[in-house]
Amino acid sequence: MEEKIDSSRRSVLKQIGLGAGAVTALPVIIPGGSANAASVAGCGATGADAGPPETEWKPIFFDEHQNETVVALTELIIPATDTPGAKEAQANRLIDLMLNESEKDQKASFIQGLAWIDARSIRDHGKPFVDLTVEQQTVLLEPLADPQNGNAEDRQGVRFFEHLKDATIFGYYTSKVGLEQELQYGGDDYHTEYPGACTHPEHQT
Repeated sequence: MEEKIDSSRRSVLKQIGLGAGAVTALPVIIPGGSANAASVAGCGATGADAGPPETEWKPIFFDEHQNETVVALTELIIPATDTPGAKEAQANRLIDLMLNESEKDQKASFIQGLAWIDARSIRDHGKPFVDLTVEQQTVLLEPLADPQNGNAEDRQGVRFFEHLKDATIFGYYTSKVGLEQELQYGGDDYHTEYPGACTHPEHQT
């Protein structure tokens, strides 16, 4: 399973071009609409990682249970492997910020999606999503991760999960953790000296 997850993560890296320029061009899509990545790109790289510890930070849009659900969902989308996952990257904070700035129908659609996840969890297991084991959570999400899923009962969940994945990937790969530890981005590095000439012997006169 870990090899499959790691392979999936690497494929995401290829899709976004293995560079910060491609990351900031990612569309952030939430149910019912979209947001321009350029308008929030800076929030992920600085704000999401520079804030207070999770015990002190409070969401401005989600209630406590909704935030816990988003944390659980995003960590399943990008789990910790040899590098931190979405939880440590605090992708939930950027999603909370983006939704707080979104249109009313987009906010309502996202909350309805979270409610759908809990309703499915209660139907199948008798308790909310955050109270399930990781194995149970994974099984619940597996059919939602397939965009070709034609089951009418799953349609809302599939649509919500697809949008959540977009927002999670954006939040993760524009965070300090995602940029520096996963992408190993060094765009702000500078050289203290520059030799200014080729040192290969065959090129010397």
